Amino acid sequence: MRQLIVSVIAFALSAGMGVAEATPSNVKNKEKPRQLVLFDGKSLRDIFGKKQPKPTEISYSRSFIDSQPKVAEENRTAEWQCLSEALYFEARGESVKGQFAVAEVIMNRSNHASFPDSVCGVINQGTASGRKYQCQFTYNCDGISNKIREHGAYERVGKVAQLLLGGAPKQLTDGATHYHTKAVNPRWARTFPRTTTIGVHHFYRMPTRLSQN
Repeated sequence: MRQLIVSVIAFALSAGMGVAEATPSNVKNKEKPRQLVLFDGKSLRDIFGKKQPKPTEISYSRSFIDSQPKVAEENRTAEWQCLSEALYFEARGESVKGQFAVAEVIMNRSNHASFPDSVCGVINQGTASGRKYQCQFTYNCDGISNKIREHGAYERVGKVAQLLLGGAPKQLTDGATHYHTKAVNPRWARTFPRTTTIGVHHFYRMPTRLSQN
């Protein structure tokens, strides 16, 4: 490898290739550090330096989630906590795929004009009224304590939350903004198009409302 690098440098110099120079803002009256520019504007560091890791490829399986590192304390933001608690109370008994799907709905809502523009805002929508069963996610207004008792399940759904908040693709529900379990049949389910069914949940997308002149 060393012989290859030396040969590349010698070839570049003999061919009269350009040398790019950069002066850090905090360096004054000192010799400018030089960086040899090779093919297509790439330096030796670009060619031989450490490669960046590829983005995590999502697999909707228990083994995949268990292989992910525990979410570090410094990454447990308010948005992470809101999403993790919602997944714990709404979908901890679902498959990993089902948990990702529920998380997608919450993320889709936070990007939809008809809902609050944050994850916590979406999850807590309607709780301010104080009325029982009048909020968007019933675990927040059913009168039952929201105490986390199954810590292993909480850590697992926390990994799902971290992946979605970190930019994992939302590819399971076709833009769904609503879901319900198979045990109930809400009124809006009769008019909203169903996008998919995963586990015990049906998923729906709110129809686009067109302005009328």
